Amino acid sequence: MTDARFEDAREAPLNLGAFEDEDLSVISALVQDAVFPVTEMRWDRSARRFALLLNRFRWEDGPARAAAPERVQSVLVFEGVTGVASSGINRADTDVVLSLLTVTFAPSDAPAGDVTLTLAGDGAIRLSVEALETTLKDVTKPYMAPSKKTPDHPD
Repeated sequence: MTDARFEDAREAPLNLGAFEDEDLSVISALVQDAVFPVTEMRWDRSARRFALLLNRFRWEDGPARAAAPERVQSVLVFEGVTGVASSGINRADTDVVLSLLTVTFAPSDAPAGDVTLTLAGDGAIRLSVEALETTLKDVTKPYMAPSKKTPDHPD
């Protein structure tokens, strides 16, 4: 069996799950540079679910996408969430748009641990979870990125 390549990708919506740190690193790469209004985060305490509605850049299209950069709306969901904390985020300012940089998992009392969503501008969201259980699902058709540019991270 060989590794997957960008050239093998299908033009289909993503629907991925992560139950291990290695799986989460794939999802983290796919949601890098996703943007979302502060109003599009929800924690359902009784269902122990935290969700974000993201406008994510379609990194899976690889270098060919540079000529026509696309975004797609996706839902990123974390199950078994027992606590949520954030820093550097003003939830009262409903006009704020956040940019997601990475998603990581740090086990504490296995299988429990903390998921950290690191945001641009020194913001972060920490989710205490019973175990790592995450899904990323595209919910709209891709659309041309409003900036018409591929996100860039200069050294």
